[in-house]
Amino acid sequence: MFVETIPNRGSRPTVLLREAWREGKKIRRRTVGNITALPENQIEQIRRTLKGEQLVSSDDAFEILRTRPHGHVAAVVGTMHKLGIPELLSTRKHAKRQLALAMIAGRILDPCSKLATAQKVDPDALSSSLGEVLGVEGADADNLYEAMDWLLRGQARIETKLARRHLGEGGRVLWDVTPVPFESHTCELAAFGRPKRGGRSQRQVVFGLLATPEGVPVAAEVFRGNTADPDTVGPALDRLQARFGLKKVTMVGDRGMITNARIDKELRPRGVDWITALRAPTIRSLMKEGGPLQLSLFDEQDLAEIYSPDFPGERLVACRNPLLAEDRARKREELLRATEEKLVRVQARVEGQRRPLRGEDAIGVAVGKVLGASKVAKHFRYQITDNAFTFERKLGSIEAEAALDGIYVIRTNVPEAELGPEEVVRAYKDLSEVEQAFRVLKSFALEVGPIRHRLEERVRAHVFLCMLARYVRWHMERDLAPLLLTDHDPEGAEHRRSSVVAPARRSEAGERKIRSQRTEDGAPARSFETLIEDLKTLTKNETRLEGTEVTFDKYTRPTGLQQKAFELLAVSYRM
Repeated sequence: MFVETIPNRGSRPTVLLREAWREGKKIRRRTVGNITALPENQIEQIRRTLKGEQLVSSDDAFEILRTRPHGHVAAVVGTMHKLGIPELLSTRKHAKRQLALAMIAGRILDPCSKLATAQKVDPDALSSSLGEVLGVEGADADNLYEAMDWLLRGQARIETKLARRHLGEGGRVLWDVTPVPFESHTCELAAFGRPKRGGRSQRQVVFGLLATPEGVPVAAEVFRGNTADPDTVGPALDRLQARFGLKKVTMVGDRGMITNARIDKELRPRGVDWITALRAPTIRSLMKEGGPLQLSLFDEQDLAEIYSPDFPGERLVACRNPLLAEDRARKREELLRATEEKLVRVQARVEGQRRPLRGEDAIGVAVGKVLGASKVAKHFRYQITDNAFTFERKLGSIEAEAALDGIYVIRTNVPEAELGPEEVVRAYKDLSEVEQAFRVLKSFALEVGPIRHRLEERVRAHVFLCMLARYVRWHMERDLAPLLLTDHDPEGAEHRRSSVVAPARRSEAGERKIRSQRTEDGAPARSFETLIEDLKTLTKNETRLEGTEVTFDKYTRPTGLQQKAFELLAVSYRM
């Protein structure tokens, strides 16, 4: 048997696999197959093999030209293809779509600037197989910025597709916003505002996430850094109703988001239902003598539905969590003591003999700085003169606040036939899923900020990229839960809760995993980031046959953990 090449005038030669034999004095031939379509290196290997050459003669017969970390890329890109992200961005494969996919995957694998991302897919660097797998080797930062601009132009179309996947008429949606630090000084979106957890004002932007009750992000919006939370509700409803075509939905938002004014101005006129919570002053008014909210309601239960003429046509679900009450009492006492220590230092400055603090205005400024930085200024009574400063706790104010410890009231207009009291509480607690998304986005995991882009469009495109990265990572974390330090048995966890008001508990399987730090298979349990690092050791090696130009890709054999990860993700590492 041999390989025969037959020239063709003006076209590629035909390559046939043939065999020959002798009949008397004649030599007979016949064609076994046409191998013209095979790559030339494979044809050469077949020719040499048929000649009897030993292609692999020793351990040095192969030369590894390049090794690229690959397993983590295969896991992320494979998941993106499984979720249909490429078709979500564009039904046609083209350079900008592939670059957008590379940036989304890059946020999950190793979040960094666009310039650094371009350097990582450079053919001379290739710190992973990402550029090769997506066919974007050689792209520079300008190419990535062009892809960001293209992606932003398709944001409305992409979010509409996601809404069709995950939202439906009459369903619930979660909406929340968070500030992100901003380092550029030329973007109109940047403005000074307060961080969510207090502290000094910073230059920032505000971005919001629209998500399903499970926490799957569907849409993102960016606002100027000094935008108040309630002012973001209208744009969110515009997305839901005008863009997604959902006329009947229930919006779930926190007490600072869905206020009385926002309900009257936005939600009622649009026919949108809501689930939110009451602020402390309103709860205090409900607890006045003869009011509908009394502590005796919680003698034998931790949840009670009450009604108030101040909220006609609405339902109020009052809850009391004893553990939350203890936590708030402890925090309040710690804050009171810390504030007292600072006020004592101011007092010492006033009474000191060396460079004493004098003057009512000067003392007032010093006291104001202390009380302005605390959350307990309302619990102190003080008196300032030109040369004296005294203070004491307002015990009545502290006792009045302590009476509310652990009590929260959820407000909704959803009929009881649709959601019972426990379902209302559970729906409001789903907001923790959006808060978890914000924690992942703002941490080292995806690093949405600090934002350094100068153009408004690039800021919006960057946030949208991070939202899509969170979408992919959410699905990966769900599939990989048996290998991670997370509870992979949510139903078992729910069965262990004494009530919907009680704090969440892990399932028995989750408790075992946390205590032993091992999965049910006995393997070490990992965080998502650690698992990604482990997958990097599955490499893709460009290998050449010694003495030839024949090259091929060889993958390292996956470990048991790596094989299990790809089985859970239902993707292949061969790509």
